[in-house]
Amino acid sequence: MFRPLRIAATALALLAAAVSSAHAAEVSFDDTARFLAGMQPSADSPLVPLTKDPGWQRHAKFFDGAFAQLEQRQLSKIRDWADVNLAAPRPTMFYMFSGPDFLYANAFHSKASTYVLGALEPVGAVPDLTRLPRGAVGAALYNVERSLGSILSFSFFITKQMKVDLHANQVNGTLPILYVFLARSGKTIRNVEMIALDDKGGLHVGDDNPGRNATRGVRIAFAGSDGETRTLYYFSTDLSNSGARNTGFLKFCETLGPGNSLLKSASYLMHSGNFTVVRDWLLANSATIIQDDSGIPLANYGARQWRFFPFGRYLGPIDEFPGRYQERYSELFTRAQPIDFGVGYRWRMHESNLLLAVRVPGTETAPGGEATSSADPAPKPPRPKRLRPPEPIPPPPGRFYWFR
Repeated sequence: MFRPLRIAATALALLAAAVSSAHAAEVSFDDTARFLAGMQPSADSPLVPLTKDPGWQRHAKFFDGAFAQLEQRQLSKIRDWADVNLAAPRPTMFYMFSGPDFLYANAFHSKASTYVLGALEPVGAVPDLTRLPRGAVGAALYNVERSLGSILSFSFFITKQMKVDLHANQVNGTLPILYVFLARSGKTIRNVEMIALDDKGGLHVGDDNPGRNATRGVRIAFAGSDGETRTLYYFSTDLSNSGARNTGFLKFCETLGPGNSLLKSASYLMHSGNFTVVRDWLLANSATIIQDDSGIPLANYGARQWRFFPFGRYLGPIDEFPGRYQERYSELFTRAQPIDFGVGYRWRMHESNLLLAVRVPGTETAPGGEATSSADPAPKPPRPKRLRPPEPIPPPPGRFYWFR
């Protein structure tokens, strides 16, 4: 007589597990990203009831206004600039010292199929938001807003502030910021998986053992308006010489290159002797490099290997980075074309500098350091773009100005 009861109990347990699993599956990666970004999730999402909360509605209204301003002030203009000046983009783009800044990676290189971001900040986690206490959800939204304050205002993250904001909640690390930027860039997230690299650059997923010196990361599959699936990698990695030599991050990147590289608000780290490995790697594995003056010093570019196209104005580094003025940069920018957007530490329009460095065809560096010719079409030089002098745009008001 006990056997039917055991069968019934087993069936109930299996049913409960199935219901729980189905519930978890309903909270999709994409709906979670849209919710954090202040965008309405799909109609059948379990997150919909949370959007009735006045705190989420304020969050959504704030982000609607903030991203609309950013789109008008910078992102749309950067995409226009890239359409004119990046004639032969590679499938892969590299963005070192990026933090979770997919927003500008996508603006400059919207045609890339693979994005590789690398920085010190941890990947973090985004749990099922429906299982968090209501107060924890509100705190998570607040910390996301704070984390994005400087990049929405000035185009760069403030690292010290980010270390505090990205550890302050169950929703933590760079992952929630990547979610917000993907959603607000019009992307649909299809899959998210935690990954790791071993010291040879081999990729490990799930329970695979990457061994010592593992580099932790996340791989996000997403689609744009064209429906084509693209891949975003973010790795938490030390890009100093010791970190770059002892981990497999650059070895993994090499399997995806050569690519187009972006360097923005990079703290002038590659001006010091402790970041020469990543600097030389970028010079060897990039078809083009877009940077402000905080990236690779002009003196490290081989004159026979690169052509330079300066844009904007070079006013030297801000006060926080004394001793990084480059005389050669100043001379180069005497013939710069104007840009109608701000970027980098000097984020105000008419004060920003942007350098497009294009590798000369036939000077690609193969393994072993020898120059080889490439069968790929060489990037065409930028076509001059006539710009009417734009009206100055004041910095965003109000809630953006948490940082000085």
